[in-house]
Amino acid sequence: MSFERPWLSSYPSDVPEQIDIDAFPSIVAVLQNAIDKFRDRPAYANLGKVLTYGDIDRLSQQFAAYLLGELKLKKGDRVAIMLPNCLQYPIAIFGILRAGLTVVNVNPMYTPRELKHQLVDSGASAILVLDNFGQTVQEVVADSPVQQVITTGLGDMLGFPKGAIVNFMLKHVKKMVPDYDIPGAIRFKDTLTLGQMRALPEVAIAPDDIAFLQYTGGTTGVAKGAMLTHRNLVTNMLQASAWIAGSMKPGEELIVTALPLYHIFALTANSLVFMNLGALNYLITNPRDMAGFVKELSKIPFTAITGVNTLFNGLLNTPGFDKVDFSHLRLTLGGGMAVQRAVAERWKQVTGCPLIEAYGLTETSPAACINPWNLKDYNGSIGLPIPSTDACVKDEDGNMLPVGEVGELCIKGPQVMKGYWQRPAETAKQIDADGWLHTGDMARMDEKGFFYIVDRKKDMILVSGFNVYPNEIEDVVAMMPGVLEVAAVGVPDEKSGEAIKVVIVKKDPTLTAEQVKEHARQNMTGYKQPKYVEFRTELPKTNVGKILRRELRDSAAKAS
Repeated sequence: MSFERPWLSSYPSDVPEQIDIDAFPSIVAVLQNAIDKFRDRPAYANLGKVLTYGDIDRLSQQFAAYLLGELKLKKGDRVAIMLPNCLQYPIAIFGILRAGLTVVNVNPMYTPRELKHQLVDSGASAILVLDNFGQTVQEVVADSPVQQVITTGLGDMLGFPKGAIVNFMLKHVKKMVPDYDIPGAIRFKDTLTLGQMRALPEVAIAPDDIAFLQYTGGTTGVAKGAMLTHRNLVTNMLQASAWIAGSMKPGEELIVTALPLYHIFALTANSLVFMNLGALNYLITNPRDMAGFVKELSKIPFTAITGVNTLFNGLLNTPGFDKVDFSHLRLTLGGGMAVQRAVAERWKQVTGCPLIEAYGLTETSPAACINPWNLKDYNGSIGLPIPSTDACVKDEDGNMLPVGEVGELCIKGPQVMKGYWQRPAETAKQIDADGWLHTGDMARMDEKGFFYIVDRKKDMILVSGFNVYPNEIEDVVAMMPGVLEVAAVGVPDEKSGEAIKVVIVKKDPTLTAEQVKEHARQNMTGYKQPKYVEFRTELPKTNVGKILRRELRDSAAKAS
């Protein structure tokens, strides 16, 4: 079958088929361009404090000078960051990159075992950690290659007296900062002072230099470091920027950044794309505090927000959210997991802004497909391949499948990772000889070139020989007004091989299993209907908000 690009006919008229991948040689060049254009504009805000693009320029230079001048790190060395969303994060990221080093983003909620694996695997020379998680670093630092630990408190960049009050409250009132002792550790603010006394040398950064080691796959096995180059990230920023250009105005945007910056979605879509627009990134440190999150939203004229389905669903079910002023909101982007129709429709009803579904992977920096920003209603698809990106659906033998048939979604483009860090065999499994990245997602394409994710290959349920995709089950069950959240998994069954089980968090406490089954009977064919219904107070999730179906499957297997 010849390779065709039917999506080009569906492209918005103002979006180019290709972007100039050489427009910027590095992320540092993108940063410098934003600083030159928007120096006095606010760049990042958190807990009432605002840093301008000029502040980010000055502070990131100081941190870069410390890393090179004081720590004597060499180009390509790795520096880990273990922070939630706070002002220290962008300073650290851009400081590390300006020094020609590689950022290793670390989930602050990692256990000591997970942290040790990432530090050892990446060969990180230094780590910046929030005091709240210092105890975890203390447990593993002696058995890691880390030579310098840099610590910071959440209030450290907020100024006096607010910063001191925040740090005191977290430590002594809320008891959120366990005691720790790391000999030789230095405070982040002290690194800036030391860096201020040193000149930052000129560092040559090439497009193929590794900017980030972005770890992925931790929920399915040993976490692997995706090598994302400066070109990968810059390209994806340009691709996404071209895609949303018609909805955004340079120098006038305020984007809510609730997903953590250590996650590739927020890192690229919020920090880089909107930095290129001279926007203000409004950082939410703890989006799980939904009441506090809604309170923050009520204070600001935000024009864009990104998130995952569970975050949008949580906001919609938080009292006061419907009273927020949405008159400035022009772009809502959902990714990271499937957006459910019930959530998308209610989001538009409440906010007046459509929830646009996007698709990507850590390995694609992350964006690969996005729906047109001016889409009026939820269409169930992940959209069209973005500029300079090809997509296809392949069968198990690697043959391209025609329109309408389900197979594995494969992506090719300049945003595809360099490979997995020190794992050539794993890289060869993921990227075939023709350069196609195999996503592990089952999908189909319609005649207009829109792609539809059917499900993850590993999550597919086989009922009496029929393929059942959890996303479809969850979408139907989520339509019930009494359902807050739902996950569908396959459990062993003597008759059918596997049976479907749904795990539900109730919105209506009177909801019964029989009501759920009756709803399923009315909306799905027999083999797709859940045999088992379990109610829980919450579903297991990653720190980004993805539902962990694997944990639900494991607990079901133990119970059987």
